[in-house]
Amino acid sequence: MSRESILNAVKKNKPDGLPLPEINLDFFDEDINLVETFVENLKFVGGRAVQLDNEALLDEEIKKLYPNASKIVSTTKLSQLGTIAISKEIDPHTLEDINLAIIKGELAVAENGAIWVTENDFIVRALPFITNDLILVISKNDIYLHMHQVFEAISKRDRTFGVFISGPSKTADIEQCLVVGAHGAISLTVFIV
Repeated sequence: MSRESILNAVKKNKPDGLPLPEINLDFFDEDINLVETFVENLKFVGGRAVQLDNEALLDEEIKKLYPNASKIVSTTKLSQLGTIAISKEIDPHTLEDINLAIIKGELAVAENGAIWVTENDFIVRALPFITNDLILVISKNDIYLHMHQVFEAISKRDRTFGVFISGPSKTADIEQCLVVGAHGAISLTVFIV
């Protein structure tokens, strides 16, 4: 069968869509400190959080944490530490030796320590995964209690590529041995401003 005939057969046999279940989101509401809960859950998944009272201190704090980083990509205006400029046209393979990527996160989830980032904020899709160390910068006002709230917020966005990042890359599927940095960054630091 040709590719077209297979795709046409799939389209013809597509089942009717089912309505999404109605969920009472009030059931999930908790009276908790969102920042504290986010920080705890981020730590639980292997990341770390740094809270800043003044976003002007961001670069100073990054230099303290990553004093040896020399190949840095910053896609946020909040940091001036970038030493390598990127654009949508760059070949991602040229980024294989990036020490540090600094990216703005759009939303964060207190219940699981995840941060939503989009290609609008990191320009090259490979960037958050190819860097050795990853820094995400979020506003404390953009931390939501649970995924239901975040999905509602991101459903109103332009349909671009986005991903939830929660902690550094890790896997334990081979012999149940934890390997950090297996598929991406070996560390994740989230600055909360």
